[in-house]
Formats: sequence, C-alpha cells, structure tokens
Amino acid sequence: MRITWVSRSLLDYYIPLIARVNERAGGQLTFITSGLWSPPRVLSKLKEVLGGRALILTGEKSIGEDMPLAANVSVCIPYQPGLLKAIGQSRPDVLIGDGFFQWTSFALAHRILHGTGLVVGYERTFHTERNSQWYRTAYRRMVLRYVDAVCCNGSLSVEYTRWLGMSPGRITLGRMAADTDGLSTQAGQVSQSQRQQTRESWESQGLVFLYVGQLIARKGLKEMLDGWSLFEKAQPGQGTLVIVGQGPEEGSLRRQAAELGLRFVRFQGAVDYDQIACAYASADAFAIPTLEDNWSLVVPEAMSCGLPILCSRYIGCWPELIRPGNGWVFDPLDPRDIQRVLQRALESRANLPAMGDRSRQIVRDYSPDHAADALFKACEIAVQRGKNR
Repeated sequence: MRITWVSRSLLDYYIPLIARVNERAGGQLTFITSGLWSPPRVLSKLKEVLGGRALILTGEKSIGEDMPLAANVSVCIPYQPGLLKAIGQSRPDVLIGDGFFQWTSFALAHRILHGTGLVVGYERTFHTERNSQWYRTAYRRMVLRYVDAVCCNGSLSVEYTRWLGMSPGRITLGRMAADTDGLSTQAGQVSQSQRQQTRESWESQGLVFLYVGQLIARKGLKEMLDGWSLFEKAQPGQGTLVIVGQGPEEGSLRRQAAELGLRFVRFQGAVDYDQIACAYASADAFAIPTLEDNWSLVVPEAMSCGLPILCSRYIGCWPELIRPGNGWVFDPLDPRDIQRVLQRALESRANLPAMGDRSRQIVRDYSPDHAADALFKACEIAVQRGKNR
C-alpha cells in the first residue's frame, strides 16, 4: 500500500510511529513535511527512516499567526509551493493529513481531484474546542464529507469527532504515541549514581515532582505554583517541584515563585529530548497541571520511565492513562485540589515505585506499534471506500 502522509511539522516522538507505519506499508510510506517548522535533528531522523521518501519542502508562505500557543485564537493560511505536485508524484493509494486544515487542505484537494482515500489524524476534544468559532466547526463538518476515516487519540477525541458527524465505523483509536520503548530503555540505563547526581543538581529535598513542557499560560504552571504554595507551607521540605522547559512565561513564573516565598521550586530550563529520560528517571512523580491539552505526550513519556502521574482533568489522555494504582486526576483551577493531590502523593511515598510499575504496564498498550496499527487500519478503511466509490 502506497501511503503519503503530509504534516507541516513533526517532533522526535513521530519517528518511531513513522517507522512502524512504513513497515506495515511494505516500505512504501512517503512523508512530506516542512523544513521550516521541524527541528533539523528530527528531519535527519526522518531521512534515516525513509531515505528518499522523506520529502522536506521549503519556501512556504503564510497569512496569519503561525503556531499559536492556544487553540482557536488565530487563523493561519499556509501555502507550500510544490506540495500538491509532490503528493501527486508519490502516486498514493491513500493519504494521511494531520488535523483538518494546514497541509491537510492540500491532501483534501488531491482527494477531491483524484478520489484517493483520505485519513485524518485527529486529537481535539470538546474541552479544547470549547471556544471554537462557528466557522471552524462548519469547515470541519464540510471537510468530513470527503474524509474516509479518522484516527483519533483517545475516547474524548472520538466523542468530539462523532459530534462533528463522522460515522463511528470509520473511526480508529490510538493515533498518538510517545517513544515509549526507547524512553523505557534509556530510563533503565540510568544508574543510581546518575540519579543521585541529577537530584543533587536540582538541590532537591523530599519527593521530587517533575514537570516537563513549555512554559506558556495554558500549561497551568501559574495555577500549579499557587497550589504548591499551600503544600509547601503545610509540608516544608517534604517535596521539590522541578520545572523542565522554557517559554515566554518563565520570567513571570520566577517572579511569582519569589513573591510567594517558595523555597523548593527549581527552574531547570530546556533539556534535549535525547537526554530527557534521565530527568524522568530521577524524579519520584510527574505532575501535569495543563488547562488545555489534546493528549500531551509527556504523560506517556513519564509513564514509560516508571513514574506515577498527577494529571490535570483538562487533558485528553486521562481517561485512558490514569487509572487506580498509577496516579490521580486533579483540577488545576482549584489550589486546594492541587494541595490535596500533592499530599496524596506524599502519603503514598512508599507505594510510588509500585505505582510507577503500574504506569509502565498501562502505557504498553499505547506504544508506537499500537498507534501504527490504528493508523494503518484507518488507511485500509479509506482504501476500501475509495474502491467502492
């Protein structure tokens, strides 16, 4: 099966999934992406996997704000010269596009012109789309008339996709996956002395609660610090919050921590993806206070490294990944609830390693292999529908 996948940008976690989809396609996957929006290291990895079938285009032009930090706050219309031609030259049996707009619009044009089956990988939920403008919803519903199958992240994404009008028989489940196998292996290779050195570099005391991600407003770190303040005052020295990442909110978050007099919050800056397993392996629990996320791959990343999860209720993955025995769900808009969940973790100190083992067990069902199966099944549905047209 010749599959052509168009995606304007990609990060490291895509690579294992792309490799496995290529295997299922008999080595006939073409992946077309932009040289503008993907890091050079990721583009190099893509070329290692696909060779000449990794097509990296340049010269993109766009109108509007690119890559906004929150959903539905801006409009961007991209134009990539040569994309429609590249799609055609790949002679696809089926097309994959990420989301309904951006580069998927070019795949949609090919679908309309040539009748090639079209799969959309989708991750939005009712929560992330709560402020969606009417014209966005109308556009998605219109596009679905030409989409043959949708591969969703999780059950919350399925609910929203069905509401848009997609038949449940043409939805597969499990599109997104972290590099769970690779991170698990890397975390297992971190020695006890490396863990100790990392924790000492963090100047940590008590349990280490780790956050990894962008320092932007929708990630809920301002709210996390408010809740952490209550916890730290009640349990001084019993825990350290380590924040790994960078972003435009770093200055205001540092000021907030200073104003609240927080002694056990550490800002560590960015850590290269190839080194992140050591950070996960050196923590006791992972905390994600996001106010809006579709799936958030840092959660399965942390789980694959053996961490219990303190998870925001506003994240799309919690129904699948947070279960009794591996973590807790909390409301980051309620400082008392943040304090409660931190206290629960402190009281469960002796059980945290076992909870981390449970995380590893759960996340095995959300591996790149699982995601590739779901995506390939969607491709098979789309190809069959194309034959029936």
